[in-house]
Amino acid sequence: MNVSVFIPCFIDQLFPRTGENFITLLQKVGCEVQYNPNQSCCGQPSYNSGYTAQTQAMARKFLQDFVGNDIIVSPGGSCTGFVKRHYASLFENEQEKQQAQQVAARMYEICDFLVNYLKITDVGAEFSAKVCVHDSCAAMREYGLRGEPRELLSQVKGLEIVEMPESDTCCGFGGTFSVKQKAISQAMVEQKVQYAIESGAQYITSTEASCLMNIAAYIEKNNCPITAIHIVDILAHSIKRNPIKN
Repeated sequence: MNVSVFIPCFIDQLFPRTGENFITLLQKVGCEVQYNPNQSCCGQPSYNSGYTAQTQAMARKFLQDFVGNDIIVSPGGSCTGFVKRHYASLFENEQEKQQAQQVAARMYEICDFLVNYLKITDVGAEFSAKVCVHDSCAAMREYGLRGEPRELLSQVKGLEIVEMPESDTCCGFGGTFSVKQKAISQAMVEQKVQYAIESGAQYITSTEASCLMNIAAYIEKNNCPITAIHIVDILAHSIKRNPIKN
């Protein structure tokens, strides 16, 4: 099937290899991948900061970037959840509102897409390590992602899922929260990483690059014996890459 891909800003700018692995994973499960190089931010940061007019402008561009009927898949529930839950409310014009609703109905986070749309839980990945899962606030509460990441990880050859306490507690990132409330944010990520280490995990994974950026920064700064990794990078591990179409 044909799918269009939306690459969130954090992955595009900071974790391009995860974006490549995302494409590889979709191709592995039989998707013909289309990437529009004109795509840009979905507008969530400006929306969360109260800049409605600027968000509307970015949302209009997003809708134009993803015209058509293809399923749209993204490696992150935060941006995908924002488009699905809030885009239609940005517009008063009925035509734009309907267009936003149509785009929202076509959007899927990658774990949801694999498990619930394609009905695939085993993508043929191998990753020999103990892994714990950070359940992102946005992925769970905004998008609605629940057990899908663990369903996929449970089928990865050599991987052992170990649970940590409060896996669904915020890591402290929260977009501008980590800047505006730096001390609280640092305390939250410290607790998150400590719980992960105490679980015996070698890796902490999540569906959200922004959470992992925050977690990885704390790990690096404090030389913690654990590594942050996006779930896409685990699921695409050892899969040979193929070219994509623009």
